[in-house]
Amino acid sequence: MDRIRIVGGAELNGTIPISGAKNATLPLMIASLLTDETLVLDNVPHLADVMLLKRILGNHGVDCMVQGKRAGQNGSSGETIELSARDIVDTVAPYELVSKMRASFWVIGPLIARMGEARVSLPGGCAIGTRPVDLFIMALRDLGAEIDIDGGYVVARAPKGLTGARIQFPKVTVGATHVAMMAAALARGETTIENAAREPEVLDLASCLLKMGARISGAGTSTIRITGVDRLTGARHSVMPDRIETGTYAFAVAMAGGDVLLEGASAETLQAPLDLLGEVGAEVTATNEGIRIRRNGSGLNAVDVTTAPFPGFPTDLQAQLMALVCHARGASRIRETIFENRFMHVQELARLGADIHLDGQMATVHGVDRLKGAEVMATDLRASMSLVIAGLAAEGETVVNRVYHLDRGFERIEQKLGNCGATVERISG
Repeated sequence: MDRIRIVGGAELNGTIPISGAKNATLPLMIASLLTDETLVLDNVPHLADVMLLKRILGNHGVDCMVQGKRAGQNGSSGETIELSARDIVDTVAPYELVSKMRASFWVIGPLIARMGEARVSLPGGCAIGTRPVDLFIMALRDLGAEIDIDGGYVVARAPKGLTGARIQFPKVTVGATHVAMMAAALARGETTIENAAREPEVLDLASCLLKMGARISGAGTSTIRITGVDRLTGARHSVMPDRIETGTYAFAVAMAGGDVLLEGASAETLQAPLDLLGEVGAEVTATNEGIRIRRNGSGLNAVDVTTAPFPGFPTDLQAQLMALVCHARGASRIRETIFENRFMHVQELARLGADIHLDGQMATVHGVDRLKGAEVMATDLRASMSLVIAGLAAEGETVVNRVYHLDRGFERIEQKLGNCGATVERISG
C-alpha cells in the first residue's frame, strides 16, 4: 500500500495548477445518463473516484472514451472524456460498486427520469458520518416515483415518467439537490426546489444541463426552477476549477510560508476561506491568472470558524484549516456542523505534537511552537491533506499511510508540491 513521505521545513514558491473539481466532475459524468447523445467534458481530473465512476457508468452501458492531449496542452491540463449513454443496458447499480463511493448513488435520478426505473444500492464512501439518503428519496417521491427499500437497495419506479412538483428540503443538501435537478430536467411540467444547495458545483451542473437543452433558472440561489423537457441532447462542458484543492494548497502555503500562484483558481467560489486566510496572517491576491498566496514567515493568528453550506466555510476544508492553526498563536475554535464524525484526523495530528481538545462538535486548537514528524494514518480524503499540510511544517520526516484516500480527490500531489520546493515523495508497496 502506497505511502507519502514528507520532509518538513521548506517554504513553497512557484506555481500550482488547479485541477478540475472532483465534486463537480462526478455529477457532470452522471448527467450523461440523461441523454442518448454524447456528452463531452473537458478539464476532468485524473482521480481514483473518476476512474471508479467510469466503471459504474460502464455497468449501465455508458461508453466512456478519454481523448488524448491536444497540441499546445501541457501535462497539467485535465483530461477530455466523451460519455455516450445511447443504450442503457442495466438500471441496477450494484453494492460492490456503489459501496466504494457515495456519489455513485446519484445515478438513481437520471435512471428513473429516463428509464422509469432504478435499483441502486445504499451508498458507501468516506466514514465521516451517517449521511442518510432520506432527502434523495423524499425528492424523488415528490416527483412521483414509487420507492421501496429492498435488501439494501433503493428500488425506484415511475413507469409513466416523473411529474414536476414542489420540493422543499428541510436542510441544505448538495447531493440531493444534484439528483432532484437532474431528475426534474426530464419530468413533465414545472419543478421548484426550495432550500436548494447554493454550492458552485450545483451551478456548474446546471450550466451543463442548460447546454444539453434543460430549462433551469435560479441555480446558485436557494430556489431553483426547472421546466421539464422531453429529451436532452449532447453538449460540451469544461469542469470548473476545484475550490477545495485551491483552499487546500492555499492553507499549505500559509503553513509552510512562501509565495505561490494557484493557477486557474477562482476566488469567487472560495471567498469565506480566503477571508479567513487573511485573518490567519497570509496575503491573498486574486489575479487574472488565479490566486496568489504569500506568507513571509511571521506568526499565524488564531481564528474561530464554523463550517456551513456555501457561501460559508466548507466542511471539506475543516481538517486542512485545523492543521494550519496548530501553529497559530493562542486558541482557535472550530465547530463542525455538517458531518458528525469529521474529527477523526485529530488523533493523527496529535501524533505530530498538535494540542487539540474535542467537546462534541467543537475542536479547540491550542497553537504550539513546533510540530515533529511522525508516522500517521489517513482516515478519509480531506483528513489526508491535513496530515500533509502539518508535515510540511513539522521538523523531520512525516510518513502518511493509506494514501489511497488522497488519490480519490487530489491529483499529482507529489509533483505539485515538489515543483514548489517541498520534499514530498510517494513510497510504493
